[in-house]
Amino acid sequence: MIANYLYKSAFGFIFLSLLVSCGSKEKAAPGKAAKRPDPSLDVFIAKTESFVDEIEVPGTIVANEVTEVYPEVSGRLIQLNVNEGKTVEKGALLAKIYDGELSAQLKKLESQLAIAKSNEARAARLLQIQGISQNDYDATLLNLRNIEADINLVKTDIERTEVRAPFSGRLGLRNISPGAYVTPATVIATINQVSELKIDFSIPEKYIGHLTEGQIVHFTVQGSSEVFSAKVYASGSNVEVNNRNLMLRARVLGSTKGLVPGVFAKVQIGFKSNNNAIFVPSQAVMPTAKGKRVILYKNGTAVFNDVEIGARDSARVEIVSGIKSGDTILASGMMTTKENATIKIGRIID
Repeated sequence: MIANYLYKSAFGFIFLSLLVSCGSKEKAAPGKAAKRPDPSLDVFIAKTESFVDEIEVPGTIVANEVTEVYPEVSGRLIQLNVNEGKTVEKGALLAKIYDGELSAQLKKLESQLAIAKSNEARAARLLQIQGISQNDYDATLLNLRNIEADINLVKTDIERTEVRAPFSGRLGLRNISPGAYVTPATVIATINQVSELKIDFSIPEKYIGHLTEGQIVHFTVQGSSEVFSAKVYASGSNVEVNNRNLMLRARVLGSTKGLVPGVFAKVQIGFKSNNNAIFVPSQAVMPTAKGKRVILYKNGTAVFNDVEIGARDSARVEIVSGIKSGDTILASGMMTTKENATIKIGRIID
């Protein structure tokens, strides 16, 4: 009897528990269907500002003139005046090649010239008194002119044995020693005109229309805190296909102390200022298959809008077209926001 009572009590407890559990589920069910509140998102108010686009590109310092000095003829060096690292004037004798044979030929021809001049003078007097024919005089004169031409040729050959500085500049390291046998392929030294320096650099093709001849650029070099200036005076005739850059050349202004041809330089280029530039946070711009896009907040809904971007810095991107001053742009939750979705502003960021 006791056992029967316990069995009925246990059965009633289980039934009651199931009833309570079902009631709890029935009360919780309506909660699942409840709509979640709209998320609060950060937004940015677009506004215009003054902006000067600047870029930094690598450059190379180059001499105004630079060339390798070669002899014009083959022979043995009998004189070498290459003072390494020193400045020389235009026309200074740098090297002399043996010219003994040429000098001997010149003396021989000069002796022949003296006799030829005497013969021509005698023939001229005879021609005046009709002592000889015109043909005889012409032959004497021709012999004189041939000797004079031969002398000029030998003198030219002797001049070619002298290697002179093509312009005023600084000599580099010499590659030969006195007594060496040289040919027209032998480099005696390199000379750089460092009294005036230039700088070569290149810019991306999108900036070609913004950089003009006569514009001033600034640059720095390693090992010096000085900021140098240069004036653009020439550009390449075409854009390089491999990197889509245009080569430019500028003339260094002012002092060139501390600058050496060939050194690396960092060139800062500033373009024309824009007083109506619009910048937005970098995270507000989304990449698409066709370009870039931002999400505008209009009347409580999300509106997707394609934009064209320009310059950028570490945290912002310039919008060239696609939005205007006063537009409200989403700065968070872009990846989860759908077109025409209802959105709620949480806070306005600067």
